[in-house]
Amino acid sequence: MTDKVLNFVEFYSQHLAVPARRNMSEPGVKRGEMLFEQSGCVSCHRPTIKTAVRADRQALSQQTIHPYTDLLLHDMGEGLADNRSEFVANGREWRTPPLWGLGYTEEVNGHTSFLHDGRARNELEAVLWHGGEAETSKQRVLKMSKQERDDLVAFLKSL
Repeated sequence: MTDKVLNFVEFYSQHLAVPARRNMSEPGVKRGEMLFEQSGCVSCHRPTIKTAVRADRQALSQQTIHPYTDLLLHDMGEGLADNRSEFVANGREWRTPPLWGLGYTEEVNGHTSFLHDGRARNELEAVLWHGGEAETSKQRVLKMSKQERDDLVAFLKSL
């Protein structure tokens, strides 16, 4: 990374905070968080990450953050494939997007379109487009009751 980019990241981290989670104590949100974990979503959408040691960037060094991502590439299956490779990613691979701030999408952007191309009209549709490495997790969500899926979405909107 260039110094210019690192300076921007350091400025950003000191002046703009990640949106605060909401409704964390609501029973449905708590159940949804448990279901998120049980379904295996946390294998890619990791709740907590600790940043590396950066003696030259103290503001970024050894910070515990909760982005709900692993920042890695994953094969997301044929349904999301665009068959265009980009750098080291093939046409079926996507970087796990951070989910923090997801619940503010409609308020900030004026829509609830999700995924790389906006094809999912809401959080649940985004989950159901998952395939490839996330197929097992998607199948677990499909087996949930309507109430459990509602709780899962309530959790996602709390982020």
